Amino acid sequence: MVDVGDRPTTHREAHARGAIRMDASTLGLIQRGETPKGDLLAVARVAAIQAAKRTWELIPLCHPLPLSGMDVSIDADASLPGLVVHCRCRTTGQTGVEMEAMTAVSVGLLTLYDMLKAVDPAMTIEAIQLEFKEGGRNGVWKR
Repeated sequence: MVDVGDRPTTHREAHARGAIRMDASTLGLIQRGETPKGDLLAVARVAAIQAAKRTWELIPLCHPLPLSGMDVSIDADASLPGLVVHCRCRTTGQTGVEMEAMTAVSVGLLTLYDMLKAVDPAMTIEAIQLEFKEGGRNGVWKR
């Protein structure tokens, strides 16, 4: 595990995104609130938040971080068709929150898949990526 003890404590932020592609009829069910397992968007948001808070337990050699804030949004994208999960994580610390943001997106997408697999088992999860990060010695990075 990297020793971050000598690094200065700074504001850190990271944004990540990912998508789940599905049949247009499945997206229609979501938009009409007719999915068989209930409010899957709320469940996926909570799953994403829980995942970010437990990233250090899931990813070897990842430091435990006190998250100071987190935003998760899930948006329909008819051009996929599917849903896009966005996550923004913030902390004040000695290491970045990129892994927390990407773990949140990943688990949010897996939760959506789990709640919809009976309706559309052919869904695909794709393009999980870091979009932005700031803080620390490298400053700002943007895709």
